[in-house]
Amino acid sequence: MSKTELITREGYETLQQELNHLWREKRPDTTAKVAWAASLGDRSENADYQYNKKLLREIDRRVRYLRKRLEVIKVVDYSPEQKGRVFFGAWVEIENSEGELLTFRIVGPDEIYGRNDYISIDAPMARALIKKQVDDEVQVPTPTGIKEWWINNIWYPQAKG
Repeated sequence: MSKTELITREGYETLQQELNHLWREKRPDTTAKVAWAASLGDRSENADYQYNKKLLREIDRRVRYLRKRLEVIKVVDYSPEQKGRVFFGAWVEIENSEGELLTFRIVGPDEIYGRNDYISIDAPMARALIKKQVDDEVQVPTPTGIKEWWINNIWYPQAKG
């Protein structure tokens, strides 16, 4: 399954900031360290040179990925027609029959890393919630069978309340 090519405005800006930081600050700094370490002579036993050279490759790989990804992803902004229903970018609070509460935001697959309150639009939970409204029952397929959840609340960052 391929990644959905959608991203929230905040997610896009975060990726853009990461790219700018890597390209304008981290890469020049690392390149200078590689040049300095190379000037010391024998590179085969130079830990600074080897470490920073590896770091430079990782930076370049991430820069290439971000540049390609930022060209193809589509920013989805909030639209008033979304009010009251679950769509991309929504924050959702759900509850199951055991009283377990979950609150998360449905975002693009590029935005979920480092966040435990975001889920990808590609996740089964998100797919089950799309177009539903408060008090709807949602059946979510899981490895252990179908789980039932009820929607308690839906809101969007631009239209909180």
